[in-house]
Amino acid sequence: MRRRLNICASNARVGEPFAHVVLHQPEIPNNTGTIGRTCVALGCRLHLIHPLGFDIDERACRRAGLDYWPRLDLREHDDWVGYCQASGGARRWLLTTKAERSLFDVATKPGDHFVFGCETRGLPDEILEANAEALVALPMQPGERSLNLSVSVGAVLYSHVRYLIEMGELTSRNARISPESANTASP
Repeated sequence: MRRRLNICASNARVGEPFAHVVLHQPEIPNNTGTIGRTCVALGCRLHLIHPLGFDIDERACRRAGLDYWPRLDLREHDDWVGYCQASGGARRWLLTTKAERSLFDVATKPGDHFVFGCETRGLPDEILEANAEALVALPMQPGERSLNLSVSVGAVLYSHVRYLIEMGELTSRNARISPESANTASP
């Protein structure tokens, strides 16, 4: 029997996702497609910052077999400044191999934005420098360059889910995460 996730933060505003994924100028359509599917499965919002290295119009998505794309909570932004204006005072974590701090060393919260750079260049230095306090990395063996973008997003989101469950911000029952109070005992 297949089980579905039903994710909701116990203290989040109704209709607000517990996480936002932000892709800065993604280049590879398959990565973005996989990330979009992960966002649909978890109920996260996906932000795409232009320019993109591919088309995401209805015809292109249909041709690529992205049948879940219409269910994706998607926001597009013309550039980094437009994204920052649209997201206001959102709390952002910038994922980069240049970070000194691990994602596992920070306390994430419902509604956090996780920002990822493009596949070939990562995030621009000016964005990293302006947000130095928000830089985090996924731990890797010394000397390894990086992880695939869609793998990184999946690892970050599920780490965030686990952390929020441990902090009582999300509840989990029978492979489902529900909007019920985190203090309710499991059956």
